[in-house]
Amino acid sequence: MPSMLDAVVVGAGPNGLTAAVELARRGFSVAVYEALDSVGGGARTEELTLPGFRHDPCSAVHPLGIGSPAFARMPLARHGLEWLHPRLPLAHPFPDGTAAILSRSVGESAMSLGAADAGAYRRLITPYLGHWDTLAADFLRTPWDGLPRAPYRFARFGLDAIQPASWLARRFKGEKGRALLAGLAAHSIAPTSGVATGGIALVFALAAHEVGWPVPRGGSQAISDALASYLGELGGEIHTGTEVKRLDELPPARAYVFDTSPTALARIAGLGHAYWRYRYGASAFKVDYALSGPVPWTAKDAREAGTVHIGPTAGEIDTALRRAVEGRDPEVPFLITAQPSLIDPTRAPDGKHVLWAYGHVPAGWEGDATEAVERQLERFAPGFRDLVLARAVAGPPRLAARNANYVGGDIACGAFAGLQTVLRPKLARVPYATAHPAVFLCSSATPPGPGVHGMSGHHAAKAVWRRLRAE
Repeated sequence: MPSMLDAVVVGAGPNGLTAAVELARRGFSVAVYEALDSVGGGARTEELTLPGFRHDPCSAVHPLGIGSPAFARMPLARHGLEWLHPRLPLAHPFPDGTAAILSRSVGESAMSLGAADAGAYRRLITPYLGHWDTLAADFLRTPWDGLPRAPYRFARFGLDAIQPASWLARRFKGEKGRALLAGLAAHSIAPTSGVATGGIALVFALAAHEVGWPVPRGGSQAISDALASYLGELGGEIHTGTEVKRLDELPPARAYVFDTSPTALARIAGLGHAYWRYRYGASAFKVDYALSGPVPWTAKDAREAGTVHIGPTAGEIDTALRRAVEGRDPEVPFLITAQPSLIDPTRAPDGKHVLWAYGHVPAGWEGDATEAVERQLERFAPGFRDLVLARAVAGPPRLAARNANYVGGDIACGAFAGLQTVLRPKLARVPYATAHPAVFLCSSATPPGPGVHGMSGHHAAKAVWRRLRAE
């Protein structure tokens, strides 16, 4: 290792690893320091329940991963990353045994909403089809990157995207279209009346049609391992099991890049109350299941979907989100579930399955929502409980203990609300830079925000190499 590194990265999540790779690709010397004994951050895979059942403690399905402009520039397939696609990216079942779906076909998806709303769905989605590469690059960019690649299309998309999902839902006459849109928007962990929640819903819908909602073979750890392997090929070093509490504990470097929460960065780098206005949001309550067989969904389409949303009406979904954001106990949670073992036999023993499921609860909530979660699952998959071999339960305290970036159990590393929706972590020309000229932030607290896409790390690395080359 040289006496003075070009860059030290703190945190080996997808953004930290992406930042390290981007810098190493440009000839900079890089070392990564990770507190845990393995890389991964929010993209890990572990045996949480029983031997042979491999679960993803946080992220599981990755439409923004396969569609990421940052990952597209890297030879991750050569380093072991293989994407697996279910027949249906998403199913949203209803009590009558039917389901709204997202498939690669816009027509099939539209007709699942009913004849009265099929046209409305096509009109909403069709203007952006066939343009994923430019639209994703523009959506996942930062304002200081200059003009969008496709300014007119991006401006048109922006007029839809800035709207609350509840406004976009008015285009649908029936409940199925409204519920589908609300469920997609709920990935922001914010009420569907929030500004730009419509954009979240649109991006996820477009991703389903353009690139799919795949899972990595072997689990989300495969993404992190591929990034780490590529970094090693480029000459970068990774040091695990090394918790960093102060900046002076790190080796001398020209730049320090933090894949941490803003408050952790401020504490470690001695920046005082630099991010005192930054807000963390509601938490997740997550249950990982080892099952003796596939989930017995009443809706046939749900049995073929990689992801299944559980919340039959837009009103029920919004109420669940509001309760979490407002600090109230969950009653009827909206659930986001994934069943990767349907298409990946490495995730469970022969004939067995894993199910990944979470709902929303207040930040720091210490209660147990297991019963509420399983009541919801039984509504749409009667007999589900009979299949449970083991479960691993993680409320906010456990989530925060697993990953220090999840402050209070906030898996988005910051609330999706108000100005913070578009200005993360604070108003700044270069949001990755800090008051310390050698210290940068690259976590999902920075634009473009949460998701395993590496774009926050990509943009932060760009800010770093511009600074280094200017010296």
